[in-house]
Amino acid sequence: MRVVIQEDYEKMCLFAAQHIADRIHHHKENRPFVLGLPTGSSPVGVYKELVRMNRAGKLSFANVITFNMDEYVGLDHENDQSYWYFMHDNLFNHLTDMKPENIHILNGMAKDLQAECDAYEQAIRDCGGIDLFMGGIGVDGHLAFNEPYTSLFSRTGIRKLTEDTRIVNSRFFGNDPEKVPSCALSVGTGTVMDAREVLILINGHNKAEALAKTVEGSVSQQCPCSVLQMHNDAIIACDEAACGQLRVDTYRYFRDVEKDHRL
Repeated sequence: MRVVIQEDYEKMCLFAAQHIADRIHHHKENRPFVLGLPTGSSPVGVYKELVRMNRAGKLSFANVITFNMDEYVGLDHENDQSYWYFMHDNLFNHLTDMKPENIHILNGMAKDLQAECDAYEQAIRDCGGIDLFMGGIGVDGHLAFNEPYTSLFSRTGIRKLTEDTRIVNSRFFGNDPEKVPSCALSVGTGTVMDAREVLILINGHNKAEALAKTVEGSVSQQCPCSVLQMHNDAIIACDEAACGQLRVDTYRYFRDVEKDHRL
């Protein structure tokens, strides 16, 4: 696992966006580049930079296929809190050459939710697997909607959201946790681990404990993101604010070995 510490949120996003752009540019296989994407507040700055590069002619999405991490159950595309809406509003609608048929987002309105999840896993396999999966984590270390104590080998499926997650996400629903859907469809931890590379964004003081458990803690279902310790090509991109609970020696180690990637 790599931990790339940037000074602030803006620089963390610039690093992540450039890393993704570099991977797309250097993709040599005779198939599209397959990119996994998250929602939430952490990736917004990354999406803004990817759009900037695309519109400046520095990055093409013409040969990119995307798969999103998750979607609420019961929200249609027109609902401004659906993740379909979020992704189009923050990224897809602003790209000059993204092909609509290459965008994959779980359908939380599907009549058969488990069949939808099974088909999603198959679609990922049919594309040759995910080359890079970007994600964020919750304050409790959850990855996508894989809450604590979800199997570390889980596949795409139906997830019941904890009260804590609904409270955190209620800021998007008029601060009313009851308005937050109680279930979501989500890729599994195992699905993310199958990606050739994983890039996780962790920023802010409120994520300090989650970062420390992810990097220094034992691999445990209690902190799903800790499973990334077992991935050969996992990168944590974080800001200084999120490093408050790392051991001093851990912090110094990653500052030293990743110093060439500081912006």
